Amino acid sequence: MPETVESHSLALRCETLVTSVKLEALCLVLLAGLLWPGPGSAETPRPNILFIMVDDLGPEWISCYGGLELKTPQIDALASGGMRFTNAYSMPQCTPTRVTLLTGQYPFRHGWCNHWDVPRWGAGCHFDPKQNVTFARLLRDAGYATAIAGKWQINDFRVQPKVLKEHGFDAWCMWTGYEGQNPPSGRRYWDPYVYTSGQQSRTYRDRFGPDVFTDFLVEFMKRHRRQPMLLYFPMVLTHGPQVHTPQNPKVKTRQEKHEAMVRYTDRLVGRLVATLDELAIRRRTIVIFTTDNGTSKRFRARMQGPSGVRVVRGGKGLLTENGPWQPFSVNCPGTVPAGVVNDTLTDFTDMLPTFAELAGVRLPEDLVLDGHSLAPVLLGQKKNGPRSWILAMGRGAAALDAKGVRPQQVYTDRVLRDKRFKVLVEAGRITRMVDLVTDPEEVKNLIESREREHVAAHRKFARIIAGFPKRDPRPRYAPTAPQPWDRKPAA
Repeated sequence: MPETVESHSLALRCETLVTSVKLEALCLVLLAGLLWPGPGSAETPRPNILFIMVDDLGPEWISCYGGLELKTPQIDALASGGMRFTNAYSMPQCTPTRVTLLTGQYPFRHGWCNHWDVPRWGAGCHFDPKQNVTFARLLRDAGYATAIAGKWQINDFRVQPKVLKEHGFDAWCMWTGYEGQNPPSGRRYWDPYVYTSGQQSRTYRDRFGPDVFTDFLVEFMKRHRRQPMLLYFPMVLTHGPQVHTPQNPKVKTRQEKHEAMVRYTDRLVGRLVATLDELAIRRRTIVIFTTDNGTSKRFRARMQGPSGVRVVRGGKGLLTENGPWQPFSVNCPGTVPAGVVNDTLTDFTDMLPTFAELAGVRLPEDLVLDGHSLAPVLLGQKKNGPRSWILAMGRGAAALDAKGVRPQQVYTDRVLRDKRFKVLVEAGRITRMVDLVTDPEEVKNLIESREREHVAAHRKFARIIAGFPKRDPRPRYAPTAPQPWDRKPAA
């Protein structure tokens, strides 16, 4: 009998030990999950993605890119602690960039080849969720909590109050864009006019708009920190009008105000990163910092480059490098290699497939994309991406005729480049070619050169261009109902 009792006791101790080991193993698995060692899969939690895009600011104003006018320590810290790209392109202007980013398609495919301020001009045009797929919708449908704060401008929230939800966002806090026949809506900075999910658009008295948007994102992160999040922050800074900021209230001149706005942009980037640290989710949050197009042409900045210091004029709307070439840094401690400067070619069509791969989202088989995923590069699995060229196109306002909004040109002017050569394409034909390595000012046209490397580069780009559509399409949308503020077609 004593033997039986002793045997039973031994069995219980063994079972307890096994259970303890299992619990310890489970804790280790959960801890590993919190640290998120890789992209989304069945075995590991999916990463958060925070995409920060500044409005109207070229790399000449970012100190880690050689900007000498002021310091941007928070943005610089993201770059030094992660991967800084040197060959990243947006489109040259607001609307083409934003639609390209959201859809993963070039303007010659989605049709938004020029700027169209939907809340101000309307005319039935809008970014139609029934005819366009966004990265937000793909990730939300895969279980991500999705939020957006800042600037949209490609739908009118008075006409389509639920459109951001249809585009894939669970929550939003947006400057509406200047709404036709509604003067208060023109404010995005002091006393901003803001449209927030679950509320009507209203003026936030005595508040600074960028703080309102950042507060919203901070609170969203606190509420959803235990689930994967997509946070899209298309800032209203540093677009005009130039204003003083809470940090620099006494600035007077336009130049001083612009510099104050750049500093405040840096401050807000730091606040968001600090929030990730406070919530203990930094190591599973991929932070991407970039800008939507070049700086306003009225501003100039000294910039240190390979050939010395040069003065760069703002290039918003231009196809020279000061228009589409952007700062682009990616940071996630323990996941994105730190201290890396990467010359991989990338443009904004790459964001949708990159976000999808990072999140473990399978892309629809019928979805047409121009972009390529950067995920293997960001995760340190590959040194270079798959691209041999990048593209930028789209500037000025779109045209309006009896059929609706259309591109200004049948074939919109565009530029293509690789790591050395760049071509300008007009009416489907290469009209300029420059060597960006030896001629960063893009002065000397090599189109007539018979040097072997120049001829080879010209032929390469000509083959690429031959595969483009011969005519740019109209934006895809079913017109919304007529409104009193709608712009009318020219007679």
